Parts: sequence; C-alpha cells; structure tokens
Amino acid sequence: MDPALLLDPALLWKFCLAGLAVGSIYAIVAIGFNIIYNTTGIINFAQGEFVVLGAMTAISLAGHMPLAAAVALAVLATMLAGALIEIVFIRWLKDASVLRLVIITIGVSILMREGMLHAWDEKMHALPHFSGTETSSIAILGASCPPQYLWVFGTLAVIVAGLSLFFKLTVTGRAMRACAANRTAARLCGINAKAMVTLSFMLSAGIGALAGCVTSPITQTQYDMGAPLAIKGFTVAIVGGLGNSVAAVGAGLLVGVLESLSVMIGCSTYQDGVAVAILMAILVCKPSGLFGSAEAAALKEF
Repeated sequence: MDPALLLDPALLWKFCLAGLAVGSIYAIVAIGFNIIYNTTGIINFAQGEFVVLGAMTAISLAGHMPLAAAVALAVLATMLAGALIEIVFIRWLKDASVLRLVIITIGVSILMREGMLHAWDEKMHALPHFSGTETSSIAILGASCPPQYLWVFGTLAVIVAGLSLFFKLTVTGRAMRACAANRTAARLCGINAKAMVTLSFMLSAGIGALAGCVTSPITQTQYDMGAPLAIKGFTVAIVGGLGNSVAAVGAGLLVGVLESLSVMIGCSTYQDGVAVAILMAILVCKPSGLFGSAEAAALKEF
C-alpha cells in the first residue's frame, strides 16, 4: 500500500468503521460465550454454529415471508436448537470436568456444521440488506458507511442494554445470576437450576442467531463459518475477561479495528492471525483478561 494513503483520515476512518462493524459481531458472539459461562461454567465452542444456523435459516425463510418475520422465526428456531443441545448433550452429565465439556461442545459444533452442509450446501448465501441497497452508503465524518453497519451497531447496543435490564430487573434474570453465583444455594432457594441452564443456552443461541442475521448482508454466510467465529468470539471473551459481557464489547471493537487496520497496511494474509496473537499474548501475560477477574485465570489449565 502507498504509505501516503495511510495519512488519509477519510480512508483510515473507513477502515475503522469496517473494523467496528466486524468487532461488533465478535462482541455479540463473546456475549453468547459469557452467558453460558456465567450460568454453567461451560465454554461453548458451538457458539459460532448458532450464528451460522440463524443466518442460514433466515435466508431459507426470507423467500417465503417478509424479512422481519424470517429473522424472528430464525432466532426462535435457533433458540430451540440451543435448548435441545443442552438437554441432549449437557444436562445428563454429572460433575463433568471443564475439559470434557469443552470437547463435547466442539463435537456438537462439528455435528452442526456437517448437518448444515447437508441441509443447505457449500455455497455462499446472504440475506438482503435490511435497509437501502448493497451500494447505498451514509457519509460519517467523511467516510462512506453502509446502512447495514448501523444495523450491526444498533443490534449490539440493544443486546447489551436488554441483557443488562434482564439480569438486573427480572425475576428470571436474577435467578440465572443466583445459579451463576452458587447453584446449590440457588436450588435450596427453590430455583430450578436445570431450567436456568437451558435458558442460558437458549439466550446464547438466540443472540448468536441475531448476530448471524444482521451480518449476513455484509459478509455473506457459508456453512463452515462457525468455527472461525467461535475462535474470534472466544478471543474477545478472554481479552475482555471471561464472564464480563460489557468488557467483551470493548474487546470486540478493539480486535475488529486491529484486524481492519492490518488489512489497510497490506497484511490481509495475516488478518486471522491478529486475533490468535492477541489471545496468546493475553493468556501468557494476563489470563484474567484486560478487564477480567482472577477467576478467568483458570483457563490456563487447558
């Protein structure tokens, strides 16, 4: 790349906008990780598949009904899939180790990926843009911004605000927090811990599906995109501090912008390596994450 272009503020801001949009998706995936981790202590590496499943389901439904209805039904269907996964693969386990649970969720992700390949195909698919067209753009500080980016930013903001209110103000949200703090004590207080765990998987799956739907018009969707998304989302969760969903937003935006800037300076070949390098650095230097508690340091064990 011409070094002079690096000094162009409009171009720099354009790449930053793209990075913020991608980072928002990473943040949403990381929030899905954190919801399940906070309630169960499980690291769910099938989270990326929830994103793809939601998007592919919405794409299939969009040809038969309005886009909003297709997205809503896709999110609902993915939530039901999340509940089914918890009931079939997780609920029956007794005192399973963290490593065993991680391996199970990796196996579930492989099963889901192969199932999506047979249910759809290996081609790229995409939802139509929620507003405007593929070539539409809005000028923000001198840089063009596709309207779909605003949908991504808005979705992240709504998810963060909605979850914050849900966990603080609703009885169900408080019950989930109680299970996260001490599941035995929660049971003694009359809370159905099994139902709370299932609900955490449903919430995580629904959030992932919504992320897949809003990003599909930008990045398109393919059956095997789940694993890379899971890695990026896990990286963001660790960078922010595992279990801290608010910090995951800042970490996601940071990782997204750094990846975008690596493309800007001509290192697109190593774009995916940026997230992995950040993850390794955090695990070595500060396992609890930039904003996390010491509890996350337990991840060093595996």
